[in-house]
Amino acid sequence: MSSYYSPITYLVPPQEDGWLLKTILQKRMDVSRKLLSRLKMTEQGIMLNGERVYISVRVSSGDRVEIRMEQETSEDILPQDIPFDILYEDEHLLVVNKAAGIIVHPTHGHYTDTLANGVMHYWAAKGEQYRFRPVHRLDQETSGVLVIAKNPYSHQHISEQMIAGTVDKRYAAFVHGVPALPAGDIDGPIDRDPAEPHRRIVTPDGYPSLTRYEVKEVFPGRAARVELKLESGRTHQIRVHMSSIGCPLIGDGMYRHRLYGRGPVEAELAAPAAKTELEAELLPPAEGVLTPEEAAQLARIAELDAAIPRQALHAVRLSFKHPVGLAELIFEAPLPPDMALLQQKLRQEQL
Repeated sequence: MSSYYSPITYLVPPQEDGWLLKTILQKRMDVSRKLLSRLKMTEQGIMLNGERVYISVRVSSGDRVEIRMEQETSEDILPQDIPFDILYEDEHLLVVNKAAGIIVHPTHGHYTDTLANGVMHYWAAKGEQYRFRPVHRLDQETSGVLVIAKNPYSHQHISEQMIAGTVDKRYAAFVHGVPALPAGDIDGPIDRDPAEPHRRIVTPDGYPSLTRYEVKEVFPGRAARVELKLESGRTHQIRVHMSSIGCPLIGDGMYRHRLYGRGPVEAELAAPAAKTELEAELLPPAEGVLTPEEAAQLARIAELDAAIPRQALHAVRLSFKHPVGLAELIFEAPLPPDMALLQQKLRQEQL
């Protein structure tokens, strides 16, 4: 006999008297076609006043409509005792503050030591059974707010909000340099780099991608703290977009500052030979070498990159409507210690 989660209930108001049950399920309870098909196949999936019925019946004012989903689990995920920070939990959702350095879900060649392994252990220890359903992802080295749905209904609802653009996702980041404008949009299509498929690039043939940014703090001559809002969800989107405007994330080993590609050289080798000081000023630097100013800048960039062991990116805020009841939920996660230390370093250097 199947085991079910607690029912999601809807009471029919007077103005919906005589409606088809199918209409109630789709228009009022927002059950997707896919989930509706699954519910119809289970014994207690769709109930009207405690009885199993066809969705073609008509309802009356005051009727109690219930949907029940069968309990599931992720049998292919090994439970492991991995601690994680819980921001919120109820029977429909689990919201966590993901630490940097941990992968969200097992991948090829990396089946253990992920957030999913830790969550499955946590649920098992409580005697609960759910399938691991992250509604969105964060890069391994990105920290912050992450939502996990406990059933297909919750996953569907929040996913639809994300597609509709009503989920507010905000990130805090520290970047090299300062954007030209205090706030703006980075509208650049993103796709794989043909030369390195694990990387992403801004390219005219890519997928539409939009990132909004606002400079929150400037550290003169060196860096800035920015808040970013995603209007699309491409892989590495923030990292690629900030790099594309000349402000790569501090600590990002994949999308590094363009000066790294030039390579460090001795200052006296940075410019071609010239007979006079005037000629030296007019001649461009030789290809593949740095001017003294660029060499000094690269040294400062490398110093900041060494101050944090990963890209300085944190999912600081996430808001959306709860899938059951539609209450507005807002979750925030403060800067993790490594980013707080980086911020302190940058502020102290201004004194």
